[in-house]
Amino acid sequence: MKKLMVMAVALLMLAACSSKQEEMKKELTDFIRNHDSVLIPLYKESALASWQANITGKDEDYQKSEALNLRMMALYSDKGKLEKLERIQVSGTITDSLLLRQLNVLLRSFLMAKADTAKLNEMVRMGTAIEQKYGNFRTVVRGKELSDNEVEDVLRNSRDVKYQQEVWEAQKKIGTVVADDIRKLVKLRNKVAEELGFKNYHEMSLTLSDQKPRDVSKLFSELDTLTGIAFAQVKGEIDNYFVSHYNLKSTDELRPWNYQNRFFQEAPGIYDVDLDVYYRDKNLETLTSSYFAGLGLPVDDMMKNSDLYEKQGKNQHAFCIDIDNAGDVRVLCNIKPDQYWMNTMLHEFGHAVYDKNIDTGLPFILRDPAHTFTTEAIAMIFGRFSSNPQWLKDVVGISEPEKAAIAGKCHQTLRLEQLVFSRWAQVMYRFEKKMYENPDQDLNSLWWDLVEKYQLLKRPEGRNEPDWATKIHIATYPCYYHNYLLGELLASQLYYYIVSNVIRSEDFENQSFAGKPEVGAWLKEQIFQPGNRWYWDDLIEKSTGEKLTAKYYARQFVD
Repeated sequence: MKKLMVMAVALLMLAACSSKQEEMKKELTDFIRNHDSVLIPLYKESALASWQANITGKDEDYQKSEALNLRMMALYSDKGKLEKLERIQVSGTITDSLLLRQLNVLLRSFLMAKADTAKLNEMVRMGTAIEQKYGNFRTVVRGKELSDNEVEDVLRNSRDVKYQQEVWEAQKKIGTVVADDIRKLVKLRNKVAEELGFKNYHEMSLTLSDQKPRDVSKLFSELDTLTGIAFAQVKGEIDNYFVSHYNLKSTDELRPWNYQNRFFQEAPGIYDVDLDVYYRDKNLETLTSSYFAGLGLPVDDMMKNSDLYEKQGKNQHAFCIDIDNAGDVRVLCNIKPDQYWMNTMLHEFGHAVYDKNIDTGLPFILRDPAHTFTTEAIAMIFGRFSSNPQWLKDVVGISEPEKAAIAGKCHQTLRLEQLVFSRWAQVMYRFEKKMYENPDQDLNSLWWDLVEKYQLLKRPEGRNEPDWATKIHIATYPCYYHNYLLGELLASQLYYYIVSNVIRSEDFENQSFAGKPEVGAWLKEQIFQPGNRWYWDDLIEKSTGEKLTAKYYARQFVD
């Protein structure tokens, strides 16, 4: 009898548990359906408004974009909805993996509901105003207005060091225009983060993006050690080259404007190979389209909807935007026929093919890359090919003898690009981390202290300007830059896996992936289609057999 009673009680408990599970599952399913009914049209409208504002630079377009961003912010500011999601989570009854992942994403999104709505709205307004100032700023030198492309051209090609200095200093004037606004925005972001229980906005931003701040800092310290000696060696080569190039007496005369770009974030052209010559008579749109078509990842429809050339008022940078999470993906560029913009086109359309091929059968909120840096990794794999001699042969059409003649210099160039960028990323990551820890400190000095330590550049004598504020990412893409370096690590990891296991080759140097649809098929199946279905490190392990590691990056560029 006792056994029957125990069994009966167990069955009742099981039935109650099952009933509770179904109840919670229905509640979450209903929540998602109602949320999507508002989010999906608002997401598209907001993306279109942002796209329009970046193309025109008009006040009214930025105002519309700001208003829609505020509506998007308001969508996630409902405390009642957050409480419902927390109750569902605490119940522990959601066992379906797809629903559980959506619950996780929603919880992180709605966490902002705990913050003061007025502060969140002000963050959006301030961010939009700062972004517009960047977008509308033009460098003026000797009475002539210069675009960013023209600034870069002077820094890259002029041997008139006095004029270089004038141009470098003139483009830095955007810093004084936005610095006070950025500092105020940083303090406001910190207040919001503190209200949510975080030390500061930097810690909050990494945590809410599924990253552990301590682990990221540990990885950057590891990479500092990994690249420090190799970078110091190539920096010596760079300095010796420029002493001769500018006819200077010694390396002591070199200053930041002598390194061929505004931030020394890109490798200067110190090796005897001019990759620009291979693109001067080429149509970068055609090269991009034909290359991705050969991978089985066509981009023609996205190319048609993109905006690729300079125009007055237009944002001078480059980005990819997914308008609707349903196939309308666009790229903004300001292309010229040179290697820099070939790299950028391959990079941005790398983002584009990722977004375009995410499985639209996934729930809407999971139709995103697994993480910001996973899509950066794909963009970087393709961007690297712009300076790859095998790619130049397979896609641009140079001869085998020409390929052989430039191969060594191309490898040196790519290695230099990676070492230079890795040190620049150290500056960005550590500056933002320290800035959010104490925004009232002397940020001008902090910036140059880090530049001197990690990039080995000399600060200009007597200069006390907010040069840190000239980098748009600090204001409008906060606490993001470290993902570029994580993306480089993953790009190398994916590259080695594809060569070994998809192409099945032991030749890791002479690869372009051109005309290899099996590569596109693997990327589509293993990386793109899953979207945000899994935690990013799980996706990496599922696709490559290993979690994220720096060893392939070291093998490719340091060892």
